[in-house]
Amino acid sequence: MEKKRKIMGLSLGNCVHVAGVQHFLDQAEQEGWEAVYLGPAVPVEKVLEQVERLKPDVVAVGYRLTPANARVLAAQLAQGAKRLTYSPHWLFGGTRPVAEAVKEIGFFDTVYDGSEDLDDCIAFLRGGQRDCTQQMSAGTLVERIAQKYPYPLLRHHFGLPSFADTVMGIEQLAQSRVLDVISLGIDQNTQQYFFHPERRDPAMDGAGGVPVADEKQFELLKRASMTGNWPLMRCYSGTADVIPFAEMLLRTIDNAWCATPLCWFNQLDGRGERTIEETMADAHRLMKLHAARGVPVELNEPHHWGLRDAHDVISVAMAYICARNAKAAGLRHYVAQYMFNIPGAMSFSMDLAKVLAQIEMAESLAGPDFTLYRETRAGLPFMSGDLDLAKGQLGASTLLQMAVKPHIIHVVGYSEAEHAATPQVVIESCKIARGVIRSVLQGGVDQTADPAVQQRKAQLIQEAGVLIGYIEEKYRGFSADPLTDPRVIADCVRRGVLDAPHILKNDVFKGTLKTRMVGGKCVAWDAAENRELCEQERLERLEKGGEGTWASA
Repeated sequence: MEKKRKIMGLSLGNCVHVAGVQHFLDQAEQEGWEAVYLGPAVPVEKVLEQVERLKPDVVAVGYRLTPANARVLAAQLAQGAKRLTYSPHWLFGGTRPVAEAVKEIGFFDTVYDGSEDLDDCIAFLRGGQRDCTQQMSAGTLVERIAQKYPYPLLRHHFGLPSFADTVMGIEQLAQSRVLDVISLGIDQNTQQYFFHPERRDPAMDGAGGVPVADEKQFELLKRASMTGNWPLMRCYSGTADVIPFAEMLLRTIDNAWCATPLCWFNQLDGRGERTIEETMADAHRLMKLHAARGVPVELNEPHHWGLRDAHDVISVAMAYICARNAKAAGLRHYVAQYMFNIPGAMSFSMDLAKVLAQIEMAESLAGPDFTLYRETRAGLPFMSGDLDLAKGQLGASTLLQMAVKPHIIHVVGYSEAEHAATPQVVIESCKIARGVIRSVLQGGVDQTADPAVQQRKAQLIQEAGVLIGYIEEKYRGFSADPLTDPRVIADCVRRGVLDAPHILKNDVFKGTLKTRMVGGKCVAWDAAENRELCEQERLERLEKGGEGTWASA
C-alpha cells in the first residue's frame, strides 16, 4: 500500500486563529493526506521539534495578526530550521499584508494570502504545484473533471456582437482563470448560414452572439483562449448543416463537447427549417460522429420543455429519453444538463425534487461503457432585471445546484436579464459562484434529505414512468425501440403526448396541454374542473380526443 503523504498544520507564535489552517487540513484529508494538527499559538521551538519528530511532507503555518510580528516569527523559524536534519515543504497562509511581510524573509516555499481559489489548493494537494495553471488545465472534458471533482468545472456563455471585442474578451477570461470552459456564443446567422454566406442578412450580424465568417475566425477565437488556465472551448452545433458544422468545430476550436437538441431548433420553435424527424436523426448522427472520436455529447433537451411551461413530468421523462438515445448511439461519455429554476416560479424544494428525479432516471442507464456527467445551471427566467437582485439569485441558485454534486456548473451571468455578459460580468459571476461552491464543499446542509423533496421525487419518477410506458406500449408494433425512433418521438410531439403550452398549435401540432404552478411545482391542469391531472388521466383524455391510429406514425 502506498504510504500517505503527511501534512502538519498550526497557527504560529501568539496567533490563535486556526480556521484557515483547519480547513486546509480538512481539504488535505479529503485528498488522501494524513493530517496532523498542532493547534493555535504554537511556539517556534515546538514547531521545529515536531517537524524533526514527525517528518511531515508539508508544514502549513498560519498567522493573521500584525505584519511586523509575523516577520519576526518567520525569521526565527527560518533560522531555527537550519538545525533540522529533515527539510519539509514550508507553506504559509495569512492576510495579504502579513503574507507580503513574510515573503520578504524568503523562507517559505509557498505563500497564500487569502485571494487564492480552491483550485489552487486542490492543485497543490494533488500535484504539489501552487499554480493551478500547471496542474489543472487538462485538454479534454473528462480529464479536467477527473482532476477537479468534487469541485465542479465552471462554464460560462460568451459572445459579443463584435468579433474583435469577443477575441479580446476571451483572452481576458482565460487570463482571469475563473472558469474552465468558455461556451462560445455565436449569432443566429452563423448557426444557420455558416456554409451559405450568401443567405446571411448583414443587418442581423451579431444578433444573439458573435458573428463568425469562416474557419480562420474560429481558430482565432480558440487561440485567444490559450493563456491563463487554458480554458476548454465549446460551441453549439448550429441549426443547419449540423454534421459539417460539428466537424468544423472539432478542427478549429477542438470542441470540448457537442451540444444538440433532440426535438428543437427547427420548425417546432422557428429556429431552423428542419422537421423534428430530421433534427432527431441529425442528433443521432452527431452522437455517433463524436462517439467515434471519444468526444462527449450533451443533449440540451429537457429544459427546453420546462422553458415552455411543460409540466414537470415531461421534463423528467425527457431526461431519461435523452440518456436512452445517447447510450443507443454508442456514447461512452454523456453530459446531462439540468436547468434549475424553470419555470421561474418553481420553489427551490420542488425544483430540487424534479432534478433529482431526472438524475435518478437518467443515471439508471449508467454502466461500465456509459458514464453520465451532471451539468447544472440557473434558469434564465429566474434572473431579475435588477442586477443587484440578480447577483443574489445567482448565489442562491448555485447553492441549490450544489445539492446534486454537479461535475459542471454552467454559470449564468447576473446581467443576462438586461444585457449580454461582458468579460467583467463573466468574471464577477464566476467569482460569486466560486464563493458559494467553496463554502458548500467545506460542509453544507443536505437539502436532498427533505421529506417533501423525496416525496415529490418519487411521485415524478412514477408519473414519468407512466408517460414512458405509454409511448413504448402505443408504438410497440411500429418500432423496435420507440424511445429512440425519430418517427415516434415526432409523432408524440404532434399528437401532444409530448407537449408544452408555448408550442403554437395548428393543423400539425395538436396538443391540448394546460399547466399551472401549484405548491411550487408545475403540473398538468384541467381548467374546466380546476384541478391537477395525473399523467394517466392526461393521456387517456388525449387519446379519446385524438385522430388516426398509433401505427400511422
